[in-house]
Amino acid sequence: MPKSKLTDSEKSILKELIFPESFEHIQEETGLTYGSIRDDLIKLINHGFIEVYEKDLTKSVSPFYDSDNIDQFSFKATKRGLKSIQNYAF
Repeated sequence: MPKSKLTDSEKSILKELIFPESFEHIQEETGLTYGSIRDDLIKLINHGFIEVYEKDLTKSVSPFYDSDNIDQFSFKATKRGLKSIQNYAF
């Protein structure tokens, strides 16, 4: 995939995902709207920056997720995702 620069909202989402976190946690901490978070999560998943987990089984990576019900899952940044924000100040 071609490299693209992360948006401010994508960076703020990635900063929250050092550990598996729910959609609700992301929304509370970032203050972003549901649609904005959904769009950013889908883009970050497709670029391999985050992994999707079953909401109640945070130790189980889910190979599939329902983008229409994305709030039913948890998310965690991958090594690649964390490397992409390491140059930005927290």
